[in-house]
Amino acid sequence: MKSLRTTRAGIAPLAAALAFGLVVLGGCASTPAPVEQMAVAEAAVARANTTGTSENSAVELKVATNKLASAREAMASKDYDVARRLAEQAELDAEVAALQSQAARSRQAAQESRDASRALSEEISRKSVR
Repeated sequence: MKSLRTTRAGIAPLAAALAFGLVVLGGCASTPAPVEQMAVAEAAVARANTTGTSENSAVELKVATNKLASAREAMASKDYDVARRLAEQAELDAEVAALQSQAARSRQAAQESRDASRALSEEISRKSVR
């Protein structure tokens, strides 16, 4: 009988240690910090943050900047799932802002080319009438 009590007494600490180990491992298996995604989002917002984008896509750029700030707050709170999602959204919003700004500049350049072409055609017409 004595050996059964000794065995049980030896198993209890072992079981407690095993349970603690599982809890610790479970904590390690949680979502890792999205450090890479945060860096990508930071770079995308920085790239999009130009004078042209500020003029042509201010709202979209502001949305991207706000989402990046929220992602930083989520990182600080160790809410990594939220931080990753917001960082991904900030990256995409920054790309949208940059592309919209580029499209606006392209439309402006196209209009300037049409205006120059029209002015040149008018000048040629005037010279050929003489």
